[in-house]
Amino acid sequence: MSRVLIATGLAAVALTVSGFLNVSGAAPREYIVLQSTTSTQNSGLLDYLIPIFRNKTGIGVRVVAVGTGQALKNGRNGDGDVLLVHARAAEERFVAKGFGIERRDVMYNDFVVVGPAADPAGIRGTSDVTAALAKIATRRIAFVSRGDESGTHMRERSLWAFIDIDPDGFSGGWYRETGSGMGATLNVAVGMGAYAITDRATWVGFRNKADFGILVAGDRRLFNPYGVILVNPLRHRHVNAVGGRAFIRWLTGPEGQAAIGSFRVDGIQLFHPAAAP
Repeated sequence: MSRVLIATGLAAVALTVSGFLNVSGAAPREYIVLQSTTSTQNSGLLDYLIPIFRNKTGIGVRVVAVGTGQALKNGRNGDGDVLLVHARAAEERFVAKGFGIERRDVMYNDFVVVGPAADPAGIRGTSDVTAALAKIATRRIAFVSRGDESGTHMRERSLWAFIDIDPDGFSGGWYRETGSGMGATLNVAVGMGAYAITDRATWVGFRNKADFGILVAGDRRLFNPYGVILVNPLRHRHVNAVGGRAFIRWLTGPEGQAAIGSFRVDGIQLFHPAAAP
């Protein structure tokens, strides 16, 4: 009888200790899950940064590359430890609702409008992006959108709204939505001879340009900042807050910022460090 009681007692203690460790997160994973926008993956930036961080800290990084909207949704569901995204207003709502904490600015680049050399809408060199979009809409020239609630899609929609145009009314006509990532959307645009909005990093790394080029750039409304957010560990106890904070500190610190600034594709700097000191 005493042996049974002792065994039962030990089992109870083991369960209690196990439960305590799970709740407190006392044994953090040796890796973090990073929900990231596709531009940081497709450009090669993360392939460049992650080995440097891993060698420095011993913490691995598993990347889930999706649109910003999906990354935020995944974060709300606790499917990740850290978000690296580019839709400032949506990021701030995510934090305000308690899904994430400790948002930091990381870097920036810009969006551009790309299109065929023939430029049927006549927008080449236009400094006003909404004027360019108005020409495309007025002339009913093909335009391809991601249509996936990504950061790029959110920015595109805000630009249409600025000139009181609802492109949904033209869906399936001159306005096409792929529901896909940036690379797939650019492939469709090139195939159709259509215009598209893309982040510069993805465009530089895109290898199926044909006769396409950047036609509109430089408008302040095309500024594209990126933020990093820790998924709130009080909402999701399994979040690797220790590893996530280590990654955020490194990424926004001197070493991570220098690495971002040194990253090049074809000799072109694609991201510019922007973390506050």
